[in-house]
Amino acid sequence: MKKITLLLVLWLAVGFTYAQTTSTKSIKLDEKSIVKDAEGSIYPFAIWKKLIETGEYNVKSISGAEDNEFLLYRLTEEEIAVRKKKRAELVSTMPRPRASDNFREGERFRFEKMKDIDGVKFDFKADTGKVVVFNFWFINCPPCKKEIPELNELVEKYKQNKDVVFIAIALDDTYALKDFLRAMPFKYNIVGDGRYYAQKYGVKSFPTHVIVGKDGLIRFSTVGLASNTIHWVDKTIKEAL
Repeated sequence: MKKITLLLVLWLAVGFTYAQTTSTKSIKLDEKSIVKDAEGSIYPFAIWKKLIETGEYNVKSISGAEDNEFLLYRLTEEEIAVRKKKRAELVSTMPRPRASDNFREGERFRFEKMKDIDGVKFDFKADTGKVVVFNFWFINCPPCKKEIPELNELVEKYKQNKDVVFIAIALDDTYALKDFLRAMPFKYNIVGDGRYYAQKYGVKSFPTHVIVGKDGLIRFSTVGLASNTIHWVDKTIKEAL
């Protein structure tokens, strides 16, 4: 995968790196930070990091403890709702994420017949009138994995709409994908052994998102993972419908 470029883009300040205390002072967390819950159980870095990234947890300094010890706690439902609202408002004001050079908006998408790892076949030359949402990815791509939970939420949001189809084209083989998906479910229709498609469309940066409208024209594309990537995917789906 020498030619593959991983595009890592910083997330919003609501991520794990900074957490706000009750004062105006910001605290910085790192791998050496000691993070405990109310019962005193210490959480590994990978676990508390993921919990804070959900936007549903925060940390605060433990009174009387060492400077590098923090208490992990879950926000109230009201606090979570407020945080999500603020994040959505901020994301909506951000510039459109970087477009892919390989998929030009307004051009006709060159559909190929595909089959996912469960044997479901797709032929959009025959089955027209769908909004098709593509995601090019691979298992060992950190930003690809990072966006999966939010992409799953998108699938749930549109699961009752038969006019929207989500297809994730992976470079990995079916065996590796099924093993990966047991630990991290991905609700897109997963197409394995996707190097042929990546090469056909000139995709070298991952993740790459492409949305094709009902008319077969490209409506949106982007490479890498930005704070507002999922916002624009969702926005474009709505407009395409």
